[in-house]
Amino acid sequence: MRESGEMYLETILILESEKNAVRSIDVAERMGFSKPSVSRAIGKLKADGYILVDADGHISFLPEGRAIAEKIYERHVVLSSLLVSLGVDEKTAHDDACRIEHVISDETFNAVKKSLNML
Repeated sequence: MRESGEMYLETILILESEKNAVRSIDVAERMGFSKPSVSRAIGKLKADGYILVDADGHISFLPEGRAIAEKIYERHVVLSSLLVSLGVDEKTAHDDACRIEHVISDETFNAVKKSLNML
């Protein structure tokens, strides 16, 4: 999966924790993207079997989509916390974690978690 798809899934997961129902417009507003761009991305995630969209436009995860979203979100939380603990300001830590979370290997991420006693 590409980084952009991971970002959409992570955003849906975060919105799901804040709201009862997530729609494409919610994703567009949170990510700052146009509704047509988000609609295309949501359509691709749906076609690829990561999410479902009901007749009312509510988005829900299929198992593989949820697993990817949770993996990326965990990486974001751990990496942001690590960077802040190293003295990086929160905004920079958040922004850097957003980039790192998509490229860090499982091996390296697990080593980071182990060093933080999170495994």
